[in-house]
Amino acid sequence: MQNIQSALQSANLAGKVKVSTAIDSGFIANSFPPSNGVFSSSTYMNPIINFLRNNGSPLLVNIYPYLAYTGTPGINLNYALFTSPGTVVTDSNNGLQYQNLFDALVDAVYAALARAGTPQMEIVVSESGWPSAGGNETTISNAGTYYRNLMRTSRKRGQAIETYLFAMFDENLKSAGVEQHFGIFTPNQQPKYQLNFS
Repeated sequence: MQNIQSALQSANLAGKVKVSTAIDSGFIANSFPPSNGVFSSSTYMNPIINFLRNNGSPLLVNIYPYLAYTGTPGINLNYALFTSPGTVVTDSNNGLQYQNLFDALVDAVYAALARAGTPQMEIVVSESGWPSAGGNETTISNAGTYYRNLMRTSRKRGQAIETYLFAMFDENLKSAGVEQHFGIFTPNQQPKYQLNFS
């Protein structure tokens, strides 16, 4: 990142192009309740955070409620799919209430940033998605529900959170399992479900 930033500065593009890196939400320890979020390795994360802060860049984070749902016993499927009828989880430290796992995971990253001394750093969700086959609760219906609800609800502090869907196409050449099935389209370019991007 430092070398790329230096090259941008040499080309007088430093203020026009932001340099960042993506982290997996697995870098967050103690993500429940969200206000307990902390980076699992400050030795690794502190230089990254300092670089981003010094250059006004956002932190890119891959947020996958599906992986949290399948990896953590007791998480309700409706909570992971944004379909909970009411508040499901209350953060016992600050009283904030969460109706979906995505918001809770994002807030755990914000809490980790605050503990690292950068509470105002912007987060960009660089990847999020739900597989349509290959594992538990991986149906076309669940994947479509997740993507549609994600596009309607990814907000923080009244602002939209810049979020990127993973992925455009299924990756049929990957090893068998969920990794093959995150696409909105099949490899032959057929949509698996209808999404409205307007």
